[in-house]
Amino acid sequence: MARYRVTTGATTLPDDTGCGMLHVDMDAFFVSVELRTRPELVGKPVVVAGGGPRSVVAAANYPARKFGVRSAMPFATAMRLCPHLINIPPTFGLYGEVSRGVMEIFRELTPLVEPLSLDEAFLDVSGALKRLGTTPARLGARLRARVVAEHGIVCSVGVARVKFVAKLASGMAKPDGMVVVPAAETLAFLHPLPVSALWGVGQRTGERLSQLGLHTIADVAATPLARLRRSVGNAVGEHLFALANGHDERAVVPESAEKSIGAEVTFDVDQHDKGVLELELLRLSERVAGSLRGRGLRGRTVSIKVRFADFKTITRARTLVSATDVAREIHRVSVELLAEHAPSGALRLIGVRVEGLDTGEDGEQLLFDSPAPRWRDAEVAADVARSKFGAAAVRPASLLTPREG
Repeated sequence: MARYRVTTGATTLPDDTGCGMLHVDMDAFFVSVELRTRPELVGKPVVVAGGGPRSVVAAANYPARKFGVRSAMPFATAMRLCPHLINIPPTFGLYGEVSRGVMEIFRELTPLVEPLSLDEAFLDVSGALKRLGTTPARLGARLRARVVAEHGIVCSVGVARVKFVAKLASGMAKPDGMVVVPAAETLAFLHPLPVSALWGVGQRTGERLSQLGLHTIADVAATPLARLRRSVGNAVGEHLFALANGHDERAVVPESAEKSIGAEVTFDVDQHDKGVLELELLRLSERVAGSLRGRGLRGRTVSIKVRFADFKTITRARTLVSATDVAREIHRVSVELLAEHAPSGALRLIGVRVEGLDTGEDGEQLLFDSPAPRWRDAEVAADVARSKFGAAAVRPASLLTPREG
């Protein structure tokens, strides 16, 4: 599969025309999250497990896998395979938090994101390419770089025309890689693979196919559909025949309703200057408020996310009297939360999020002393200007660079 693999920083990429399906999978997710604050363990065999006599391995890094250690394996078995195995007890809540941050990166690129678990998702980027001015493979590379920069973990990406092939490709990209399967080479990629690579082929179906003399995907593709139906049943036979011939009609199914909208930034250098942090909160508040208005939503709860230099992360929230989509209001609350809960210390990441979303169809509660209505009028006018003249057309003066000012 070497001809399909894309190395980090590659300038020449395979033809990815029509390959709008991405499958992204975090590498050894639980272990990778833990090793961010334990760099001395990188390169050593490590698992995340409870450690008790009946516990099982939740995740194993690649040095541990060389000894045959796998996730879902009894911890006692893992220790027999690798006596010098290092175990890290799970940090409950941490993995979900990192997963939400990674999924938010995906959703900034395309709304068509289908999470399969905490550490993997399908993305349909077909409709986002023109807006982002890029190609699927370059978008995959950009995505991988952002996940590393903002969350300190690595992921592998498969790029293909259909879901099934994209998922196979991401598995072959591991660890820390990307595999692009050109649409025209889908069958050349699939056909040498064993039948076990077909989605839905378990031990029993695999044994039945082997009895029929079908050992590769090419064998299945060349088998008359009627024979497959007789051998493994109508539904399974049709399913396997379609996959073996490169057909997968499944679309990406995003989560049905947005529960929150947020934005965050990871600093190149840990930041402690209060003025810089408050300006960054304003920039993020502008992005969040613009997204809310663009989708006809308002939110009642404003939260901030802060990651310190040691990767310790906190989130703090405040519920408003009435729902808002006004950047100034979001910024005011986020600055207050920052001052109350992270008054000092160098920060690696800062984020703003608005939750408790609704369409605002019931109207807006106005406060006698609130400047929000006038601010909202100004921000809506700015939205109109940006839609006509570009994102940089109208910005708060405090966000202008010295040259622009």
